[in-house]
Amino acid sequence: MLRDINRRADASPRQEYYLGVTVDSELIGFARLGFTGIAAGKLGYAVARGYWRRGFATDAVTALVAYGFRELGLHRISAAVGPSNAASISLLENIGMIREGVIRHHVFTNGEWRDSVLYSILGPEWEDSARTTYRAVQSIAP
Repeated sequence: MLRDINRRADASPRQEYYLGVTVDSELIGFARLGFTGIAAGKLGYAVARGYWRRGFATDAVTALVAYGFRELGLHRISAAVGPSNAASISLLENIGMIREGVIRHHVFTNGEWRDSVLYSILGPEWEDSARTTYRAVQSIAP
């Protein structure tokens, strides 16, 4: 996985950015921001189960969203999450994302189709939000 991420990081033009989450030099998760159109990005993230509910995903997502708007000049960032994933829904809402609706049968996983809930935030909403005072990282090197 890391080899593939490094290869894509060298692509020109670059189509995605990753932020690794480490504890004591061990990779425990990541956040990903991929380009999905004109000035738009799609957010994804994962943290190892033993590290859930400790703020690692929130820190990584907040840093990457800030980077997407402030450094990459994105206008919109979206994320799709499973309807039963209360922790991820809470994370997205806490950083200011707005629920847009449900994408029916969006993902095929574990032998069945699964719906996703779509969230998004626009650059002006991010900058105007008091949530931007929460800073996990000031900047990320490209």
